[in-house]
Amino acid sequence: MSDDPLSFESTVSAATFAGAGPLALPSDSQAAACMQKWLAIAADTTSVDTQLFAKLLAARDVRHELALLGLQRREWNALWSRHFASSTAPGSADAKRIDEATLIPGLVAHEHADFVRTLHALLLSHASPEVNAHDAYDLATIIAHACLRPDHLWRDLGLAGRDEVTWMLTRYFPTLVARNVANLRWKKFLAGQRALSLGLTPGPAPGCPGCEDYGFCFPSPR
Repeated sequence: MSDDPLSFESTVSAATFAGAGPLALPSDSQAAACMQKWLAIAADTTSVDTQLFAKLLAARDVRHELALLGLQRREWNALWSRHFASSTAPGSADAKRIDEATLIPGLVAHEHADFVRTLHALLLSHASPEVNAHDAYDLATIIAHACLRPDHLWRDLGLAGRDEVTWMLTRYFPTLVARNVANLRWKKFLAGQRALSLGLTPGPAPGCPGCEDYGFCFPSPR
């Protein structure tokens, strides 16, 4: 992708996208245009998995924050090949940008590397056999890194709301979703399940303290 996320006109219309799957175009016009740009070079715009990754990528691309996805260069290249193969493989300018963006995640997540690694492993232990295993791996990476940011998970991911997060998690990690019988907020639930899997007391994700609803999810003891 170019340095300007809105640098060329998308050939994928909102109307075409709206009828193609369970996800909505972002309400923010720039993010929507960026998502449409990713879809314009997609191998199959009707694939719900391609639509999902286009939306997740666009949410960070529009802010020049692709590093926050946590994907390494080899994962970028494979993801590109699987979902955006209608475009030429990343050329010199694009490859340089992707390299620069994806060499940073180790530093971004360094303080919370153990949290990211163990949550990633937990998610993959519940991966559905019905989805592409490489897609599940990349999505687990993106989700684990999103849990480091200080907002609701759906906002951190660039999705439209809880329903889209639930759809995504159910499609990719259904047996983990089935455990959320208390209907907890997803970031709190994922952090709690990660802790339980390690024999630890459930607590907040690294990004939770910065969220507006932190006091609701983790009220102070009286």
